[in-house]
Amino acid sequence: MSAKRLYLACCLIPLVIASAAWAISPLLMVCINLTGSLPGTLFVVIKGAAVHPGDLVAFHWRGGASYPAGALFIKQVIGGPGEVVWRQDQTYWVGAQRVGLAKSHSRAGIALTPAPTGVIGANEWFVATPSADSLDSRYAVSGNVRLEQVVGKAYAVF
Repeated sequence: MSAKRLYLACCLIPLVIASAAWAISPLLMVCINLTGSLPGTLFVVIKGAAVHPGDLVAFHWRGGASYPAGALFIKQVIGGPGEVVWRQDQTYWVGAQRVGLAKSHSRAGIALTPAPTGVIGANEWFVATPSADSLDSRYAVSGNVRLEQVVGKAYAVF
């Protein structure tokens, strides 16, 4: 390969990739999972896509615990509008589906208050992950995710 071709390839390939990423950025975003709360490290989010129970949802954190407002979280939608969230002792349920135990403190030692139970409101979702350490809708600091927090539907790449 000539030096001119090598130079063009080294300049054009990154330019084409950057241009393509910029062109699709209104529709997609790529996220890296920094915690062990979900299996997977790399996620693609389709912005504005509707979410339903069973889907992964990307949303902006309201702020609290050790995370700043606006941080991007990805969790699984467990329940949607009209479904009933209930608690027996420290175990949360959505309908007949067991979600998990609510802990009294986070791994960072921050006291956690259990979220209220009842019917999930319109345009709200109860979210969680399989991890026992997940900061999710079981806790008052998070509560249900509201429509205005939702970025879109997330997919694990690897």
